[in-house]
Amino acid sequence: MITVISPAKTLDLSTTDFNLASQPEFKANTMELVSIMKKKSTSDLMHLMDISENLAQLNRERYKNFKKTFELGNSKQALLAFKGDVYTKMDVDNYSLEEFEFAQKHLRILSGLYGLLKPLDLIQPYRLEMGIRLENKRGKNLYEFWGSRIAKAINEAAKGDPVINLASQEYFKSVEVDKLKSKVITPVFKEFKNGKYQVIGLFAKQARGMMTDFIIKNRIDDPEELKVFNSGKYEFKEDMGNGEWLFVR
Repeated sequence: MITVISPAKTLDLSTTDFNLASQPEFKANTMELVSIMKKKSTSDLMHLMDISENLAQLNRERYKNFKKTFELGNSKQALLAFKGDVYTKMDVDNYSLEEFEFAQKHLRILSGLYGLLKPLDLIQPYRLEMGIRLENKRGKNLYEFWGSRIAKAINEAAKGDPVINLASQEYFKSVEVDKLKSKVITPVFKEFKNGKYQVIGLFAKQARGMMTDFIIKNRIDDPEELKVFNSGKYEFKEDMGNGEWLFVR
C-alpha cells in the first residue's frame, strides 16, 4: 500500500541531527524547471504565483541560489522540511527509525518542482504549486510538464498494491490515474455542521495529516485497517463508491 500526500508552502529549513537521507528521483526534471524559474523577475513571480513582493523576492533568491547537488548542507529531508496543515498533524519529530523506514517505503509526496518525493529525499527550499500555469517545453502548465512520469513512479513503488490518495485535488490531478496499475482509495473527511455533513478545507487537510500519521505509526499496509481510524474523533461511515471512503465527525 502506498499513501500519497501533497507538499506544503510552509517550510522549516532549520538544521537537523537526522542524517538519513535519499536523493530525489527526478533531479534532471527539477533542474529543468529551476532553469525556467531562474529567469523570472520578482514581478514575474508575483504575477505567476499571486504572492506578495516579499515572498516573490524570497523565492527569486531561492531559485537564484539553487544548487545542482543535494546535500545536507543545502537541503533537508522532505518530511522534515514541509510544515503545512497536513504536516502539523504528523508527529515526525518523534518518529522512530523504524517509522521513518516504513514511511520511506510506503509514503510519497507530490510536488510541483520535484514531481514525486520519498519522505527522506533531500529538497532545497522552493515555492511552485502544481496548479501554476508555468510555460515549459512540454506544455503550458506543470501537469503537462510531468505527464505520465508521476503515475509511472507510483506504479514502481506500489507494485500493484492499493494507493491511498490523501492529496488535494490540485496535486492528485498530476497523477494520470488511467496509467495506474493499482486501485485508488480516496478518504473524504466531513464535519457535521448546520444539520449536515460537509467538507471544511482546513479540517480536511488536518485529517489527511492525522490519517498519514496513523498509517505510519501503525505500519498499515492493508486499506481495510483504515476503517478503524479514529484520530480527531473521526470515524468511518461508508464506502461512497468510485473509491471514495467517507469519514465523519
